[in-house]
Amino acid sequence: MGLFKRLRDVTLSNVYALIEKAEDPVKMLDQYIRDMVEDLEDAEKAVAAQIALEKKFKLQYEEQKALVEKRAEQAEMAVQAEKLDLARRALEDKKAATQKMEEFKAAYEQNKATAETLRQKLDEMRKQVTEMKNKRETLVARANAAKAQTQINKSMAEFNADSAMSGLKRMEEKVLQMEAQADASNEFYAKGKSLDDEFAELNKDKDIEDELAALMQKHQK
Repeated sequence: MGLFKRLRDVTLSNVYALIEKAEDPVKMLDQYIRDMVEDLEDAEKAVAAQIALEKKFKLQYEEQKALVEKRAEQAEMAVQAEKLDLARRALEDKKAATQKMEEFKAAYEQNKATAETLRQKLDEMRKQVTEMKNKRETLVARANAAKAQTQINKSMAEFNADSAMSGLKRMEEKVLQMEAQADASNEFYAKGKSLDDEFAELNKDKDIEDELAALMQKHQK
């Protein structure tokens, strides 16, 4: 039955085997889920139609059964009233109704069995769709973890610790060189002072000393 082709032609184990070989297993699984959901919707419609057919034949069977019982009672009443022709007509109609009743009964039982089989397959399809959806969640988590691990491994492979340390050492040497140049410039500045500059500093220091001596003399009085 075409409506159950996914259930019939592709088992979950085969689906999983194909997914494992796929370049993008999540996309493939999503496609299988979409296909199965479509088949499931078609199957639900088919089962509903089959159940409606089962109920139709059941109703027709019950109607003919009631008619058979009614004609049997009417034939008995006609015999009691000594109306043999009426009794004969009732029995003839009872016979025709009995034949129809048996036909409808057989059709009802056959359609009931078919409907039950379709119900079971529909339940199985629903379980498989649920299992596929659960499988997707697990597969997505695994795929994301694998991508993260791959990215980390790639970053680690590209990271060169020796190169980083070498660069740090060069920067340290550069800073030491700058500090040495700063010290050298201080010495150069000190050596480059003029005679007037030195006397000016000497007089500057003498003023401080004179002011300090004056303060000390003031407090000694």
